[in-house]
Formats: sequence, C-alpha cells, structure tokens
Amino acid sequence: MADQRPLLFFDSGVGGLSVLAPARALLPNAPLVYAADNAGFPYGRKTEAEIAARVPALLGRLVERYRPRLVVIACNTASTIALPTVRAALDLPVVGTVPAIKPAAELSRNRAIGVLGTEATVRQPYVDRLSAEFASDCLVLRHGSARLVELAEAKLRGEDTDPADYRAVLAGLLDQPGGERIDAMVLACTHFPLVADELAAAAPRPLAFVDGGPGIARRIAHLTHGQGWPDAPGEGIAVFTRADPSLDRLRSSLAGYELGRTEIL
Repeated sequence: MADQRPLLFFDSGVGGLSVLAPARALLPNAPLVYAADNAGFPYGRKTEAEIAARVPALLGRLVERYRPRLVVIACNTASTIALPTVRAALDLPVVGTVPAIKPAAELSRNRAIGVLGTEATVRQPYVDRLSAEFASDCLVLRHGSARLVELAEAKLRGEDTDPADYRAVLAGLLDQPGGERIDAMVLACTHFPLVADELAAAAPRPLAFVDGGPGIARRIAHLTHGQGWPDAPGEGIAVFTRADPSLDRLRSSLAGYELGRTEIL
C-alpha cells in the first residue's frame, strides 16, 4: 500500500505557503498538512521565550494528530529560535527555514545585501553567524517589518494593498547608510515571497529578491528519497489554532495550494 503519511508544514500564518509551493512542485503526490498558528500570530512581535515555549508544544500536538513523515518549520522566526528544541523533542526529520544569506551573497555584484525579515528574526545571533560565514566580504544591512507580514496575509485574503506600504518597507533598508549599494535582498520571512511582485514593483531600482523556499524543497526531496507516495495527489489539509471569521476569506487562496480541507487544532 502507498505510504499516506503527510508532510507537515508549520508557520504562524500563511507565509509558509511560499515553502509548500516549491515542495509540491518537486513532490506532486505528497500528502500535505499545512498548520498555521493564527492564535499566536504574529511571531515577529513575540519574545524569544514565548516562541521557544509555544512552537515545540504545538508541533507535538500536530505530530500526534497527523503522524507526518517529516516536519517543516516554514517560519524563519520559529526556526532561528526553536529548531534545536523541536528536533530534540520529535523522533522524525525536522527541516528548518533560515535566511538565504548565502545565495544572496553569491548574487550580489556590489557586495551589499539586505536582510528583510521580522523584528525577531533580524536580531537573532544566527543571522550574525550566517553573515560571517557566507557574506563576510559584504555589507549586510537588516530591517524588521511586521507590516509586510500583515500585507502578505491581507493579499491572500483577497484584499487590496497600497503600493506606498511596500515602498516604505523597502526604504527601511535602502535608506540606511550604504543602502544605495544593495543589489540583492534576502526575504527572511516566509510571508515575504508571497508579495515579491509587489516589492519588485515598488523598488526604486532592480533588485534580486532571494528566499529559501526552493532550497528547502530540495532538502525535503532528499530526506524522503526512496519513500513511497500515493499514486495521485490527495486533498491537502489546512489546520488553524483558532476559529476565526477571516478564515473564510482565505479559502480561495488555500485552494490554489491544493488545501481543500480546513480544520481547527
């Protein structure tokens, strides 16, 4: 019989869909469970202690209910804070999401890159270590934006967003000293690739936007190589930690990612 165990993707909101999409492209028949902790959203404004306590507990409950073959923490903030604890607690592969500083540094001709994430992500020592290891010859500027997370969520609910908001977010990086040299920008929050087109349209000059989604998809494919999959894709499940009227406005977007069922944890 085909192995029906799903891949479990976890984020504070809908941002992890930017990781789920390339994984679905590589593994089209993989059963999918997408879990959004909307009761705890947004993570970028929580303390490290709150995230370190909340994420492992939630993932423990999700793993018990859905019995996945692999867990993807499709959230930079949760990964940079809670990944070691989650890996120690769960007896299955756990893939994290970290800022794509290495590929951005490889792309940058001006040797200046921007890291655009949540406030919680951009202040993590992990970003310091990635910058030192992979971008030591680059100017690395950072900016945390909770507003961009809100814009991505609004877009997936079908709401209009204002181009001026995207210009203001970019200015938080580009207007810093040395920001005029930036030619590659790390989208260090999984929400941000969902509005990459809007960011590109608002940018005052061409910028290369880089995110970790494709690399994570390849890692998932590697870790599950040789495992059996169903013969055809099934209906994916979207799980939320709180019932909310706004979830109805997400159904169309979720269906576009083949998540046809909605459940509350």
